[in-house]
Amino acid sequence: MINEIRNTVLAIINKNNNGYMTPEEFNLFAEQAQLEVFESYFFDLNKWIIKKNQRASNSGYADITQQYEEVIDIFSETKPLKHKAGNLFFTPSLATTQDDWFTLNRLTAYETLLTSGANTGVVVDNLVDAGATFTTDGISIGDIVVNITTEKYAYVIDIAATSLTLTDDIFLATPENYKVLKAADARDIERVSQGKIIKLNASNLTSPTSSYPAYTLQEDLVSAYPLSINSYGELFCQYVRYPAKPNWTYNAIGPDGDPVFDNTNIDYRDFELPLDDSIELIIKICSYAGISIREPEIVQFEQNQQQQQMIQG
Repeated sequence: MINEIRNTVLAIINKNNNGYMTPEEFNLFAEQAQLEVFESYFFDLNKWIIKKNQRASNSGYADITQQYEEVIDIFSETKPLKHKAGNLFFTPSLATTQDDWFTLNRLTAYETLLTSGANTGVVVDNLVDAGATFTTDGISIGDIVVNITTEKYAYVIDIAATSLTLTDDIFLATPENYKVLKAADARDIERVSQGKIIKLNASNLTSPTSSYPAYTLQEDLVSAYPLSINSYGELFCQYVRYPAKPNWTYNAIGPDGDPVFDNTNIDYRDFELPLDDSIELIIKICSYAGISIREPEIVQFEQNQQQQQMIQG
């Protein structure tokens, strides 16, 4: 997708005699255009929700609200928050979860410990502990296994007396400490303000408990209450992340002096937006480049390109 968009943008620039756009300039404009389109989803979704409540929107294939939700769900992530100290956890970021968050939707606490220990063997996608009694520990499929040593997690998909089959390979050496948390005992955490949490904690009747936990958000930290939520794996976050930066890459220069697209480059990254947003991306990239263009011009250009390819074929 990114190469087709760049080719279209360059063709428009050449057609209007506006010079040349370097790969570095294109990648910069592409990043800004993707962010602008991405953030517009939420405003457009809000408008369509209002229309739907006013019965001005249809259902089925004509349900625009559902279509926006499906696109936004592409960027939904559910991961444990990295633990800092005590009841403090880091918010999602490139350093902690490998992606930056746009909005935090839901925080969930897992405090019920089923068992813990250290692995005694290494088997791909398994937790192996010769001294364990997993079949009698109340472990169920879907429960969470946390590697405390490396701060990795996986879900249980099969249970044996001394081994658990997991969704991911998180035990690569021995011994590594682990714990198994009960997924069915998850509790959603209510977000409260800094001022409110002080008032809540001031009374035994209103202070957060394991059954009714709460959290506050300040800069890049989440403070979880009660204070017993205090280690990696006990606090999961469902959030919408920003799309990754697109990057058009090349490793060679063609005979005409132009860089040759190479999608095998380690730094290559395509747009994460749906294909039907390509026209909007082209318009915005051209706009950042100082070129005024209307959607019909792009549609006409693409149709001409397709016709030429059919003739050549």
